[in-house]
Formats: sequence, structure tokens, C-alpha cells
Amino acid sequence: MAVTSRRAVMAGPGRPLPSGASSKWDIREKVWEHLEASGLAEFPRPVRGRIPNFKGSLQACCSLRGLDVFSRAREVKVDPDKPLEGARLAALQARKTLLVPTPRLRTGLFNRIVPPPGATKEILRRCATSQGVKDYSVPVGLDGKAQVDLVVVGSVAVSEKGWRIGKGEGYADMEYAMMVSMGAVQEDTPVVTIVHDCQVLDIAEELLDDHDLTVDFILTPTRTIQTNCKRPKPQGIMWHKVSSEMLGKIPILKTLRSREKQAGKDVTLQDEHPALANTNRAAISNKKVMAANTQPWAAPVGQPHVESDPVNPKLEGCDTITTVYVGNLPGSLRVSELKSALRELQVTPVRLSWQGAQHRAFLDYRDPETADRAVSSLQGLSLGGNALRAELAKNQRNKRQGEISSHK
Repeated sequence: MAVTSRRAVMAGPGRPLPSGASSKWDIREKVWEHLEASGLAEFPRPVRGRIPNFKGSLQACCSLRGLDVFSRAREVKVDPDKPLEGARLAALQARKTLLVPTPRLRTGLFNRIVPPPGATKEILRRCATSQGVKDYSVPVGLDGKAQVDLVVVGSVAVSEKGWRIGKGEGYADMEYAMMVSMGAVQEDTPVVTIVHDCQVLDIAEELLDDHDLTVDFILTPTRTIQTNCKRPKPQGIMWHKVSSEMLGKIPILKTLRSREKQAGKDVTLQDEHPALANTNRAAISNKKVMAANTQPWAAPVGQPHVESDPVNPKLEGCDTITTVYVGNLPGSLRVSELKSALRELQVTPVRLSWQGAQHRAFLDYRDPETADRAVSSLQGLSLGGNALRAELAKNQRNKRQGEISSHK
């Protein structure tokens, strides 16, 4: 199959995707909105908040068979997203070992899909679906000696240079880092993503972080693009970016951390660094800030949903807490999406009070510098089509004015 790098980023006949995005969230929002508005979005809908399925995904997946890296691969890891169903089917039809990450990495890293003996084409198609992954799989543990020859990931947006943007939760990046840690991938293991043509965009390299996974091939319904990306992929788990919260949600991370600690590696977590030495570490490590799934968190209409430290809901030393008000939240926004944005901007609060019915949230920070950075980062940020309002909460503004007055 011909591999091209021709620049033709169109969302349909004569319909370019709007440009001018200044952040990853801007890019995600534009892609999700465009896919829906252009009639390109496919089940499951809405595509917002997901790795989006699109018209032509099966055609794009079929191009996988034309890649030499696929032909040579014996073991293929494909993410469980709907638009990659055709890629999973291609691997099964080619009699390759198919590994699929467990949902949100809750019960391990991989499931190996094992079709029944003599499986018909129809059975293989079922095996490639999300339900088939559940019905025809066996778990692969850390000692399962997985040797992945090809990685296939979903994306919300990708550039011809190989820069990739996912849905914002970081699972694909973490999966790859964990595979590096367990020796399942090598430096030259190719990574493929499958998207619609309109998802291929110019992405500024400065938007990428060092934990972001890059891709070597992009498959669309009309093109196969070899990126020739030279940017290094993650070299393993960056423990200083892993929170105690994430460690608690992904059990396999604990095992990997224990092994790397025994090997003499620095496995200090994000909230264990010296900068937090004077904070209540036990409280931070036990907080449960994020839901276990991507569904909206239910709260009675008109009542705030407060996410706080269950060990110390009032936050010891509350006189040092700085609260940020975030307003103009769209009604469709999920609390997990706001949290993903906060993590991406590196302004994760110690507590988040969610008041979705009032289209607002309150973020508590242990130091005023991080709170100020949160205000600066969030002010005007577009989420769900709304430009957010961010400012110090009223009591904080009054407090600071009092401090300024007392020093005059």
C-alpha cells in the first residue's frame, strides 16, 4: 500500500476542520463537535468524551493488513475502542495473538482474545467486539511474558508528525509505559493509530508532554501516513507523575512499583515529593477524587457534589487552603472531564466541590501559588463549547484584600 504524507486535512468535501486551537482540550472539543456536526460520528454517541467512532472506520482498519509491520507481527495489542473493532478483527483473521487492555486497567493490563477452535468468520467478528472481548478472553499477568510486536491505539486527534492527543484520561500513555516497564515492548515497537481524515491536524509540539505516546503510522479511510516520528516514546512509568489516587485505581501499578523499587529505581509518587513534606500525606493518599467510571456523578438536583478527603473532610490546616471558583460549566460536562483538564494543566486540587446543577465548581489548593496558576490556566479555557470563568473564591479575594490593607 502506498504510504503518503500529503497534507489534505478535510472533514468532508470542501469542509476543513476549524483551526486555531490553543490547547489539547480545544483540539478535542473541535474534533468532537465537528464529527457530530458533519454527520461523521457513529455509535456510540455522542462521541464527546470518547475515542470517537466514525464513518469509514472499518475501511481505515482494513488498511492495517497492507502494512509490513502488521504482516511481520505475531503479537498485536489493540485498544478496546469501538473504531478499532476492525483492527481487532484483522488481527484475529490473520491468526495473530490479540491482546486488549482491560477496561480502565482495573483488573490487570491485558486480556488475550482466544477464539474457540474452528471459529467461523461470524464468531471472529463477535470476538472483535467489546462483548466478544469479555466472552472470549483470558487475563495475561505480569509474568505472562507478553512480547508485543505492534501497538494499535485510538486517538481524538493526531498530526502527520506523529503527535497524538487522546481523550484526556491518559490510559493509552499509561498502558504503553507499563508495557515498557514489564518488557513487553521495545524502543522500535511500531505504534499505529486509526482515525478519520478530519482528525489529522496540525498540533503544536509544545502541547506534548514527555509522557505522551507518539505514533509511527496513521490510517484513515483514504490515506496511510508514515510519520517518521523521531520524538522518543515514554521510556517507562514516570512515577513522579503518578498519584496515590491512580495507584489505588490500577492494582497492577502497585506490583510494578514494588518490582521497580526492589530494582533500585526511584518510585516516589507525585504527592510524595519533598515539596509536599509539610502536608498531610496520609490524607492526600487516601482521597478519592475521581469516579471509577466515566459516567456523571449523581447528586440531588440543586445539591453540590463534594469530593473531599474522606480521612479529613475539613482539611487540616484549612486556614492555608486557597479556593478557586470555576463557573460557566456546560450542563453536559462531566466531572471526570474537568478533572482530566486539571491534571493536564498540572493544577490538580486537593479537593473539588462539584455543583453541576449551578454550572460551577470550587477547587481547594494547599498553596496560593498553585491556586493562582489554576486561575490563569482555566480562565477562558473552552470546555464543552463554553469559555470557563475562573477566579479566586469570594472569601479568598476578601482575605487577600485584607492582607494587602494590613501591609499598607
